[in-house]
Amino acid sequence: MMSCSGNIFIFGLSIFLFINQVVSLDYGSALTKSLLYYEAQRSGKLPPNQRVQWRADSALKDGSDAGVDLVGGYYDAGDNVKFGFPMAFTITMLSWSTIEFRSQLEKKKELSNALDAIKWGTDYFMKAHPQPDVLYGEVGDGDSDHVCWMRPEDMTTPRTTFKIDDQNPGSDLAAETAAALAAASVAFRASDAKYADELVGHAKQLFEFARNHPGLYQNSIPVAGQFYTSSGYQDELLWAAAWLERATNDKTYLNYLGAGGSGGVRSTFSWDDKYLGAQVLASKLVLEGKSDGSGTLAQYKSQAEQFICSCIQKGSNNIKKTPGGLSWFLPWSNLQYVATASLISAVYSQYLTAAKTSLQCPGGVVQPSDLIGFARSQADYVLGQNPKGISYMVGFGSNYPSQPHHRAASIVSIKKDPTTVTCKGGMDTWYTKETPNPNVLHGAIVGGPDENDGYADSRSNYQQNEPATVTPAPFVGVFACLA
Repeated sequence: MMSCSGNIFIFGLSIFLFINQVVSLDYGSALTKSLLYYEAQRSGKLPPNQRVQWRADSALKDGSDAGVDLVGGYYDAGDNVKFGFPMAFTITMLSWSTIEFRSQLEKKKELSNALDAIKWGTDYFMKAHPQPDVLYGEVGDGDSDHVCWMRPEDMTTPRTTFKIDDQNPGSDLAAETAAALAAASVAFRASDAKYADELVGHAKQLFEFARNHPGLYQNSIPVAGQFYTSSGYQDELLWAAAWLERATNDKTYLNYLGAGGSGGVRSTFSWDDKYLGAQVLASKLVLEGKSDGSGTLAQYKSQAEQFICSCIQKGSNNIKKTPGGLSWFLPWSNLQYVATASLISAVYSQYLTAAKTSLQCPGGVVQPSDLIGFARSQADYVLGQNPKGISYMVGFGSNYPSQPHHRAASIVSIKKDPTTVTCKGGMDTWYTKETPNPNVLHGAIVGGPDENDGYADSRSNYQQNEPATVTPAPFVGVFACLA
C-alpha cells in the first residue's frame, strides 16, 4: 500500500505549503505519544516494559465480587471506571488503524506498541467473556467514582461488576466487543495466528449472543446507561458482521450484511453509532469486486461516500466547520468525531487508490489525495495549527493543555509520594489546584474547542478538557498515514 504522505503531487505554492507542513509538524512524534497514552490508562498489574513510569499497579481485585478475574483493561477517561462499551470501540479503532497502516507503523517502529495497546484490551475482553452468553460490561460505578478524586492506585470506591447474559441481554455491547475481537484478530493474524484464532472464537460466540438475545445493554446495566447510553444495536450487529467477514472470509457474515438495513447517511461515527464503519467496510468489498455493486452493499457505499463528500465540503449537506477549519459535529468532546472522520477519509483514500478510482461527489470529482488532505488538515488543527496556537494533544509541542481533567495525571505519582490520597482529600487538594498537572499525560487528546475555536484549559472544564480512550485510537491510523 502507498505511503499516505507521499501521495500529493501539486505544483507551485501548494507544494511549498505541503513541504512546510511536513517540516513544521512531527506526525511521527504524535503517533508515538498517542500510543504511549494507552499505557497511562492501563488498569491492573503493569508489565515490566511499562513506559509510563508515574503509574503503578491498580484495581488488582476487579471481578472478585463475582468470582471472576477482571483485572486489566483500560480506565475510560479521566475517571477510574472500566466501561466496556466505549472500551470495545477503542480497541476496534486501534485495530483498524493498525490493519490499514501496518507498514507505516512498522516503518516508524510503533507496530509492536500498537499491538500491545490492542492486546491490553483484548486480553481483558476474553476474561470478561467466561461463557458464550455472558459478558461483563462494566467494573466500578460511575456515580461513586465521579464524586471522588483519587489515583487508581489508591481507589476505595466500589469496584462492582456488571454483566449481560441470556436473561439480561445487550446486543450492542456484545456485538461491539465481537467487532473489537474480530478486528484485533486481523491485526494479529500475521504475527500470532494462534492468538488471532482465539480472538475469532470469542468474536463468533459474542456475535451469536448479540443476535439471539436482542436488547439494549443499558436495560441490563442501567449504571452504564447514565454515561454511555446506546441509541440502538443494529449498527453494532452490522459492524461486527463486517469485521467477522474480514476476519474469516465466511459468506455467512457477508449475507448478514447484505440482509441488514444500511443505516442511511450518517452525521457522525462514534462509540454509539457504527453504521458508517460498516458502510466503509462494505464499500471495500464493492471496490474489490467481491460484490456486484448492486443491492444493499451498493447502498452502503453510496451512503459512506455521501458522508465523506460532506466532510470535505463537496457534498449536498456539508459538515459545519469552525472559523479555524475544524470539522464541527457536536459540542461535547467534538474531537472524538473529528478523529473518526479523519480515519475514515484516510482509510477510504487507501481503498480508492487500491481500486485505481476516484470519488464522485456532488461538488465534483475527488481524488484519494484530497481525502488525505482533509485528514491532514484536521490532524494539523489538533496538533496546534489553529487560532489558539494550542496543541490539543497533551505533551505535543510547547503549548498544550496543562490541566486535563484526569485523576491519575492531576495527583502526584504514588511512586513520588505514597501517602494515600483520599476521596475528599483529592478533591480538596488536587482537583481545585490552579496549577499544571504533576504528571504529563502524553498523547491524550482532550475534548477540544467550541464551534468558534474557543477553549479554556481548566481541570473543571470536563466538557472540553477531559481526554478519553476513544479519541486517539482513530488518530493512530491518521498519524501513521501522515508520518
